[in-house]
Amino acid sequence: MAREARMERDDDEDYTKDGTVDIYKKPANKKKTGTWKACPFILGDEGCERLAYYGMSTNLVNYIQQKLNLNNAASSRSVTNWQGTCYVTPLLGAFLADAYLGRYWTIATFSTLYIIGMAFLTMSASISGLKPACDNESCNPTGSQKTAFFVAIYLIAFGTGGIKPCVSSFGADQFDDNDETEKKSKSSFFNWFYLSINIGALIASSVLVWIQMNVGWGWGFGVPAVAMAIALVFFFSGTRLYRLQPPGGSPLTRILQVFVASIRKCNVKPPPDESLLYETSDVESNIKGSRKLEHSEEFRFFDKAAVETGSDKVNGSVNPWKLCTVTQVEEVKSIIRLLPVWATGIVFSCVYSQMSTMFVLQGNIMDQHIGTNFTIPSACLSIFDTLSVIFWAPIYDLVIIPLARKLTGHERGFTQLQRMGIGLVISIFAMVAAGVLEVIRLDYVRRNNYYDLKTIPMSIFWQVPQYFLIGCAEVFTFIGQLEFFYDQAPDAMRSLCSALCLTTTALGNYLSSLIVTIVTNVTTRHGKLGWIPDNLNRGHLDYFYWLLAILSFINFFVYLWIAKWYTYKKVTGKPALTR
Repeated sequence: MAREARMERDDDEDYTKDGTVDIYKKPANKKKTGTWKACPFILGDEGCERLAYYGMSTNLVNYIQQKLNLNNAASSRSVTNWQGTCYVTPLLGAFLADAYLGRYWTIATFSTLYIIGMAFLTMSASISGLKPACDNESCNPTGSQKTAFFVAIYLIAFGTGGIKPCVSSFGADQFDDNDETEKKSKSSFFNWFYLSINIGALIASSVLVWIQMNVGWGWGFGVPAVAMAIALVFFFSGTRLYRLQPPGGSPLTRILQVFVASIRKCNVKPPPDESLLYETSDVESNIKGSRKLEHSEEFRFFDKAAVETGSDKVNGSVNPWKLCTVTQVEEVKSIIRLLPVWATGIVFSCVYSQMSTMFVLQGNIMDQHIGTNFTIPSACLSIFDTLSVIFWAPIYDLVIIPLARKLTGHERGFTQLQRMGIGLVISIFAMVAAGVLEVIRLDYVRRNNYYDLKTIPMSIFWQVPQYFLIGCAEVFTFIGQLEFFYDQAPDAMRSLCSALCLTTTALGNYLSSLIVTIVTNVTTRHGKLGWIPDNLNRGHLDYFYWLLAILSFINFFVYLWIAKWYTYKKVTGKPALTR
């Protein structure tokens, strides 16, 4: 008997305890699936997908300006609106992943749509009739050619919507939270995941931008299309090694049930003893793939949904629109607690979006020469943001965290909230650096009467500090956000919360578009040129940067107040298993 019990216990230890399964829907074997065995395929997929994305998006503002013949402000708005859409569509992909398809099949399905969009974009830039006709001075695109271009990039936006919220969460799913050794590796995974993103971006912002500006846009968009196809091959190659988190049903339905039940019982007073609130009696949650959550004291109104009354059961079965478990209520509370932290990421994303818009336009009128014969496209300078991330990500993981552990005693060195806050501070200095450079550049123009020169004899490499600071801020804030939203999300809502995290980038792009529109309308009154005219030598782009620096400063102090108030979630019990 003792031997049989020991064998059963040993057999149980061979399997994950977080509810994950393998591709055959059998319980995931810890020795054969997951951890760093599976991660190279996920990191390879992400690196190639990001190469494809940044390969077509980094220089997109120049394509729209030169080939579609739009002015500076219109080109900037077109890019930021499209980028914003790329970070809103993940809400759809995340919902499908958490509710019905699971992360694996969501990534596979939307990757196919992504490849179709990339192929169509390549054709719109290379096939006669689809690509705009150009002479020596300008291009004259037809309405149908513009339509073909925008259909292609918005197909890509929908394709990326199923990938962005799922890949990081899918990678983190390869580590069992109930295994202390694997749990420690999960934090490192997010650093290496972001590093893979930037390796793809490095190639995109150097080689591919150069191809676009010197060889042609057909090749410049065709190579990213091939990279996306390679990404899908990478992803499928690791299939037998993956751990899959089963979909737990519609998270939106569960959230709505808590709201409905709470409102129905608005006159009911929750008991002072939390143990009297309704919860399943066994150790497992009744939500597939989700662990139970401990009761918290915030937002007590929603506790009403877990108060049992005589009308909550019909023929012995609980009506979920009248009575919810404590875990279901705590899911809603977790989401509500995340929202203020989420909101403070919008201004940071607005600052980040300047790399593909205002930084590029600023660089366009600076000296882009390296030596006498070679020129570097202004969009290529985003390579220094990428190099900054590639430099800081391993430094953070291998040097900063061990030092911080000794100083703070925290297992991760910094709390996730502290990490994000440091990035917000660095982003303020990035905007200050950009503003100072523009002040110096405009002063140089004024002293030498260079107002009508298309290229100012001032090296574009003076922009490097602002790119480098943005990259450093990313390592702290963006990677911190990925880890924070995955960690603090309810188990069965992780794709949705990853998508919520990504929407800060969308809203940051939309905020940038809004600020540009307001600034343009206000500063061009009474016939004035405004802050951002087509000829930036006669504008005041520095004022725009100061405005963003001030907004970032205010945002940081709001963040400090929110971080002080935040309560981390606490889990208990086991997930509902499928075996």
